Amino acid sequence: MKAVGYNKSLPIDQANALFDFETERPEPGEHDLLVKIQATSVNPVDTKVRMRKEAEGDTPVILGWDAVGTVVETGSTVTGYSVGDEIWYAGDLNRQGTNAEYHLVDYRIVGKKPASLAASEAAALPLTTLTAFEMLFDRLQVTNTVPGAAPAVVIIGGAGGVGSIAIQLLRALTELTVIATASRPETQSWVKELGAHHVVNHAEPLAEQISALGIGNPGYVFSTNQTDRYVEQLAELIAPQGRVGLIDDPANLTIMPFKPKSVSIHWELMYTRSLFHTPDMARQGDILNEVARLVDAGKVRTTATETLGAVNAETLNKAHAILESGKARGKLVLEGF
Repeated sequence: MKAVGYNKSLPIDQANALFDFETERPEPGEHDLLVKIQATSVNPVDTKVRMRKEAEGDTPVILGWDAVGTVVETGSTVTGYSVGDEIWYAGDLNRQGTNAEYHLVDYRIVGKKPASLAASEAAALPLTTLTAFEMLFDRLQVTNTVPGAAPAVVIIGGAGGVGSIAIQLLRALTELTVIATASRPETQSWVKELGAHHVVNHAEPLAEQISALGIGNPGYVFSTNQTDRYVEQLAELIAPQGRVGLIDDPANLTIMPFKPKSVSIHWELMYTRSLFHTPDMARQGDILNEVARLVDAGKVRTTATETLGAVNAETLNKAHAILESGKARGKLVLEGF
């Protein structure tokens, strides 16, 4: 089968940072679905893994986790899925990725693809959807009121892949006021289009802008990037006993400024359940099926902004370069081989 991989961690502008190759089609284990990949998308985790993990032996590392595909074979203990089903999922860091014609995934972390979306549209959503959903409802528990706080969520980096879906989930599933940050006219327009009630500029002091809204101190903050830059500002703007969640990887994060307000800090890694095979691992499949229903009901839209082309080294190199520039809006998708 065709695949795209790498052996050494190289800057994306160097030869063989990613390359096309042929490999054997994998065989499913007892919990696995063998999936023929239709479309995939690219996430920051792809670029991070590329620079942190190198191949062991002669087998190149295959990146890619978001996927939409068709089930072609099932493992012996699989229930709920059959050959021919169209599914979507975000994969498992312990396994080879979805930048290949065929891929193995544990059936407990997949869902049925939204019927109303094309494969390329659906492929933009699984990883960011799971990340946003788990952070909002499993970690921050935004449906549990923070006493005395404004019923509002601040999303740092609202125009990125995770921020884009978080805005929609909050609007579809809660009555909370959504305050998204964006600094450029095009990203400000994007988050408004997705449903943000207010937009503030993260290139300017945040606390002052949020105070000017006149709604009080928000109970929740969801930081998707550069959290270390905003700690002091977040500590100022959040309500006492508020909750802050982050998903990025700051080199140095000092959380002492949150102590006076007894602010709780929550990390989210979408892969935790599959990495540790937690007892609630199937929660991810449930989330994906719930969001598929929201999509088909017209309450959540795809965040795909550009389909770059087929799954090959040329288009993946381009996608990685765009992500590493820090200027991506929404999600970049690849379709077919």
